[in-house]
Parts: sequence; structure tokens; C-alpha cells
Amino acid sequence: MKKILCLFASLLFANLAFAEGNAETGKELAFTCMGCHGQDGIRNAYPGYRVPKLGGQGGEYISIALQAYRSGERSHPTMRGHAASLTDQDIADIAAYFAGIQNN
Repeated sequence: MKKILCLFASLLFANLAFAEGNAETGKELAFTCMGCHGQDGIRNAYPGYRVPKLGGQGGEYISIALQAYRSGERSHPTMRGHAASLTDQDIADIAAYFAGIQNN
């Protein structure tokens, strides 16, 4: 129940938490992200699932997801490791970059 309330609160206040990002800076920061999230057919070894391509994904969603990985609310170890050192501005920049590109 606590997780559901936290998810609801984060969605409710998503617009308040979403900062303006710089897509050019985000492109540089997202360089390592593209190794998995910019390729077709990438699958995670464990737990097994398809890694989503992020081009064109909503910036608010990416921002909320990265904040959740950084805080530990989302527990994927690789993503948590990548997000741990990101600042709020880094997250906004990465979100702006992915929101502005299209998957091919």
C-alpha cells in the first residue's frame, strides 16, 4: 500500500518536480545510456526482459524514473548505479534529450 501511495504522489506532483532540461547537455550525459537504450533487441540477462528504447519517451516519465532509481525506490542494480551520481539538472537534461529524439 505504501508503494502505491508513493507512486500516486509522484505522478500527482510530476509536473512540479520536472525541471527544464538542456537536450544538448543531455546527449553528452546519455552517451552510456545509448549502449542499451538506443539499440534494437537488447535483453537484460537477469531478470530477463527487453530493454526499452527511450527515444521519444516523455521527459517527465524519464525524470521520475531516474529519480526513483537514484533514491532506491526502483531497485534495478545497474540503473541504480548509473543514476546514483546524477544531479537533478543531469536528470532533467537526459530527460530532455530522450524526449526530443525518435527511435528508428
